[in-house]
Amino acid sequence: MIFEYKRSTNENVISQGLFYLDWLLDHRAEFDRLVSSRLEQVGPVDWSSPRLVCVAKGFTRYDEYAVRQINRSIDLVRYRDFQGELLALELVTAVTGMVKVDETPSQPRSQATSAASKATDYKTVTQVLDQSPISLRDLYGSLESFVLSLGDDVQKKVTKTYIAFKRLKNIVCVEIHAHELLVFLKVPPASVTLEDGFSRDVSAVGHFGTGDLELRLRTPADLVRAQPLIQRSYESS
Repeated sequence: MIFEYKRSTNENVISQGLFYLDWLLDHRAEFDRLVSSRLEQVGPVDWSSPRLVCVAKGFTRYDEYAVRQINRSIDLVRYRDFQGELLALELVTAVTGMVKVDETPSQPRSQATSAASKATDYKTVTQVLDQSPISLRDLYGSLESFVLSLGDDVQKKVTKTYIAFKRLKNIVCVEIHAHELLVFLKVPPASVTLEDGFSRDVSAVGHFGTGDLELRLRTPADLVRAQPLIQRSYESS
C-alpha cells in the first residue's frame, strides 16, 4: 500500500501516487529482499492487491471521476485540521481495481490473465486520439506543429493520460477529449483575461498535465487565439 499526502488540494497527488505505486511494483524483488533483511520475523510480502491511498485537503469532482477510469485500487481521503486540536479524515472515494498483481515477480502471466488485464485497461491518450474525429486529429496536428516550431529545444513526451511538450520543464500539456483539446500552460492565470468557454484558472482543479492555465481548443480559430499564450509559456520556461 502506498500513501501519498498533500497539504492542500493538489492536482499532482493522484499522478504522483500512481508513479510511486508503479515504481514499487516494478521493483518487487528488491523490496522483498529489503523486507527480508530488515524484518526477519515478517512473512512474504502480499502483492496480490496493491492499493494507493491519496490524502489531501480536498479533491475535485474531476479527481473522483479520474480514479474511476484508472484500473487501480485507489482511496481518496480528505482531511480537516481543526487548529491543531483535532484531525478529521473523510473517505471521499474508494475504487477497487480489477487487475491483480502476480505473487511472484518472476512468474509470467498466463495468456488469459494478460488478455483480461488488457480488456479492463482504460484507453491511453494515444488511443483516444487515434479514435477521435478527423477534425480533432487535424487540430491536434496543427497544435503539435506549432509547439515544436517554437524552438529546437522543444521535446515531446507521451504519457498514458496526456501529451507533454517540454524544454527543461513542461511548457504545454494536452489532454484529448471527445470533441476538444484541453491545453495546460505554465502561464499565471492572474496575468490573463480569462474568457468563459476558452480559458480558465485550474490552479485548484485536478488535471493530469502541469500548468495552471487551461485552454479549450475546438476549432482552428481557437488555436490561433491560443498561440500567443503558448508562446508565453515557452518563453517563460
